[in-house]
Amino acid sequence: MNLNRKIALMSLGLACVILGFCAIIVAQSQSVDLAVVVHPDTPVSDLSLADVRKVFLGDRQYWTSNLPVVLLIRAPVARERNVVLKIIYQMSEAQFKQYWIAKIFRAESASAPKVVYSNDMANDLVTAVPGAIAFIDAREVRPGAKVLRVDGHLPGEPGYPLR
Repeated sequence: MNLNRKIALMSLGLACVILGFCAIIVAQSQSVDLAVVVHPDTPVSDLSLADVRKVFLGDRQYWTSNLPVVLLIRAPVARERNVVLKIIYQMSEAQFKQYWIAKIFRAESASAPKVVYSNDMANDLVTAVPGAIAFIDAREVRPGAKVLRVDGHLPGEPGYPLR
């Protein structure tokens, strides 16, 4: 093989590698909104980000006097959990676990959030369990779940805070 052909093939290979890395970087930088979803009968349709935080910190434990909040959160390493820990809880994974251990120990909550292992599971539970609330990739919300506005915005709208 002559030298010019080798250089051309090496250049082409290098260009493909660079384009591959660029595609990965672009895909990772595109943020996908997380929808806050609740059981359809939950008597709320808009919460401030501060109120979402109160709910997920267990500071607000009832929607109404006879409808308890049922917290659902994705399992560790899920993108949705990482976003929720960063934006809502403002804690690391270790701090989150310690927070709930202490809250239960002080009898400020009966239990920690229920762990869900997929967006499908979150969708199923949020539509089946009265009072349930979860974060789901906005592209995966199924009919039957009620999507809440956060700070007056729905997922995909400018100013939506959960991405």
